[in-house]
Amino acid sequence: MREKPLVIANWKATKTTQETIDWIRRAKTDLEEIDWVDTVVCPPFSSLSAAFSYFKDTNIKVGAQDVSKFRKGAYTGEVTVEMLKNLANYCIVGHSERRKYFNESDDDVIQKVKLLLESKITPVLCVSDLRQLDSYLQRGKEVVEAAERIVFVYEPPGAISDGSTYRPENPETADENAGKIGEKIGKKITTLYGGSVNTENAYLFFSQESIDGGLVGQASTDAQVFLELLKSIRSNTARGA
Repeated sequence: MREKPLVIANWKATKTTQETIDWIRRAKTDLEEIDWVDTVVCPPFSSLSAAFSYFKDTNIKVGAQDVSKFRKGAYTGEVTVEMLKNLANYCIVGHSERRKYFNESDDDVIQKVKLLLESKITPVLCVSDLRQLDSYLQRGKEVVEAAERIVFVYEPPGAISDGSTYRPENPETADENAGKIGEKIGKKITTLYGGSVNTENAYLFFSQESIDGGLVGQASTDAQVFLELLKSIRSNTARGA
């Protein structure tokens, strides 16, 4: 396991640039004092520059929520890896919502992973199940060769919050499936759990043997709630929960 949990906040399509700045102003001081987790904040593309500027020279990293599968060219509306340089340390790829609403394929996802690795931006690769992982492995040898430079997220689609309710997977089941990802890769990797992580269950997931942290959606969009989630990890550890 990692020395400290890695917690990635995925705001999805929820904030304007001003709302991003307001969130950061409310949370920044407390986040800088939280040293028991490694924290990454993933705002919308339109807020990346502001977030990167505010978190510069702090222990907080910034990530993008997606990236284009194209290097550059006549692809209106696309954001390429070159555009993410100096704006993001991490980038989420393969999220089930991208598949559901934008018809992304496994080939698309692996191409994005390759481009991110080339640009030294850490891919946060979402995996729904072992069948999907097998598909990734067939399409990209980099998934194994560069596994130590990839953050894997076990993300069962049925567990993802819909913005109003939480429906997490059983922590023991999530741990078993996360462990199978590592076994399939055959290397020591970072594996997060994604799917309705909140203040009540974060520690239950993060204390599992094969889970190194979480990809947090709904619970990260409110600054106070996200801070409470991070603090709950430490308080539960102190109680030996």
